[in-house]
Amino acid sequence: MTDATITPDMLRAAALDNKAWPFEEARKLIARYPNGFPEAGVLFETGYGPSGLPHIGTFGEVVRTTMVRRAFEAMAPGVRTRLIAFSDDMDGLRKVPDGLPNPEMLRAALNKPLTQVPDPFGTHPSFGAHNNARLRAFLDSFGFEYEFLSATDCYKSGRFDAVLRQILAHYDAVTDVILPTLGPERRATYAPFLPIDPQTGHVLQVPLIDRDVAAGTVSYHRPGTGELVTVPVTGGHCKLQWKVDWAMRWVALGVDYEMAGKDLIDSVTLSGRVARVLGATPPAGFNYELFLDASGQKISKSKGNGLTIEEWLVYGPPESLALYMYQNPRKAKRLHVDVIPRAIDEYADFLARYPEQPIEQQLGNPVHHVHEGRPPRPELPVSFSLLLNLASVAATDDPARLWTYVSRQAPGTAPDTHKLLDRLVRHAAAYARDFVIPGLRRRAPDAREAAALADLDARLAALGPGQDAEAYQNEVYAAGKAAGFENLRDWFKALYETLIGSSQGPRMGSFIALYGLTESRALIAEAIKRV
Repeated sequence: MTDATITPDMLRAAALDNKAWPFEEARKLIARYPNGFPEAGVLFETGYGPSGLPHIGTFGEVVRTTMVRRAFEAMAPGVRTRLIAFSDDMDGLRKVPDGLPNPEMLRAALNKPLTQVPDPFGTHPSFGAHNNARLRAFLDSFGFEYEFLSATDCYKSGRFDAVLRQILAHYDAVTDVILPTLGPERRATYAPFLPIDPQTGHVLQVPLIDRDVAAGTVSYHRPGTGELVTVPVTGGHCKLQWKVDWAMRWVALGVDYEMAGKDLIDSVTLSGRVARVLGATPPAGFNYELFLDASGQKISKSKGNGLTIEEWLVYGPPESLALYMYQNPRKAKRLHVDVIPRAIDEYADFLARYPEQPIEQQLGNPVHHVHEGRPPRPELPVSFSLLLNLASVAATDDPARLWTYVSRQAPGTAPDTHKLLDRLVRHAAAYARDFVIPGLRRRAPDAREAAALADLDARLAALGPGQDAEAYQNEVYAAGKAAGFENLRDWFKALYETLIGSSQGPRMGSFIALYGLTESRALIAEAIKRV
């Protein structure tokens, strides 16, 4: 079904009943406003801690939230939506991150808000500003539609003042939510407000000696001197402990939807309780599972055992990463380089199916959500796995050389007219170079396999060049049957191991058509010589 035949009413009717998880999440927002939506619309939020650079988890949270946002727009056409990318850049720098330049400069600024820490790269007014700029460039590079908000700006501009005073007025009720979750020592000194000392500029975790609700101030003893200091809770003179801060943000900004990782389930619950103390309804959302490394262990930024987004984008397009983020968000999945080829081929398969599907199936097709309801026209006559095998057998990482095979198999294709295919050619070349070619070991065929290979060579010679993949595939089947392979999988495995050097491989007819008859027969001849 084409976009031209789908009306907004048809889209809405299909979306209201669709079982794809973004629509399931969007239904929570529909239920949130049974009496109609506010004039300001519906607000989605994602959060970012700018003590480090944006990473693959940042992408996952923003792309998944965007999927829910677009699903909601299909279900509630005409309702305004906004997505806030919020940077918690008023946090104190508690330790110097590894691998940064000028660590002594950073060490001298420990405990100051990130937007008061000098930029070790020397390109921005502060370390927080540097990482905020990196976040925005990161999100912009993927074309996300969002509004950026800085905690520092919100605190200092007074945007949070009303809710900060409300928390001060409900101080005991707020602390009663948090204290039972703390150990005895922390409980004895806990305060939801973190004063920013006017003398040192440090974000302090200190007991509060006094609170004045009418004046809107808190008092504490300055560490080191014992001097009694009184500061307003407003205007950026204090920030909040993060679980209370999260709730305050929801209330002050009017957040309707925010998702979070499974490791934050307890924090979401506590922040929700604080929001209710303040008379607000916590946002809808869900907790997604965390990624695992190649051995099934939880990914840790400190261990560096995960796959970075930069690495993924060397070997696969962003569409394949978005698909991987879409699939089974509540299931723990391995995030390792070996998942990329399958993700690319699955993306291509879903994209090829989309145009012919009825609208109900289109809305459940992952590419609908990957492309925000507007998938591109399919243009992939060759699978990524086939390109990968081609690059491996040809032992080349030269995209131009691979294109000579591709254009022969798919006349009319070219790098400048088939952009996605060109990207996949380049990704296949890089992946084969780094992960496949180094491990290829072509074994010698045994006597029966050698005879079958010789028979296959004769059959291909008789068939001649210029045939389609199906014709070559038929001869592959025939040679295997004639050699007495009861299970043709054993025959295909022998082909992969002797011709390609791997225990798995492509559909051989397609490979022969792509690689070329002459080149494929040369592979067979080389294999027979190894007997």
